[in-house]
Amino acid sequence: MIIKDLKIFSQNVQKKNSIVNTILETQSDFDIIFIQELSWSIIYSIPSSRSKDEEELVGVPNHSNWIIFSRPSTKENNSP
Repeated sequence: MIIKDLKIFSQNVQKKNSIVNTILETQSDFDIIFIQELSWSIIYSIPSSRSKDEEELVGVPNHSNWIIFSRPSTKENNSP
């Protein structure tokens, strides 16, 4: 596949999820979106298969129309 007119959007969101959500909802004219300084935090608690307590799901805001690429977290640094 050859893309002749690649449209790229880049924005620093200063860890504000409201800005990320707005970008993901409104910038559908772009092929690639770069978002800097995402808020890496608890999204919600989920049932655990290992204990009776719930586990926290940690991540960034996501949208079904977009694919997230980031480096994997490590034990020393939990954010991507």
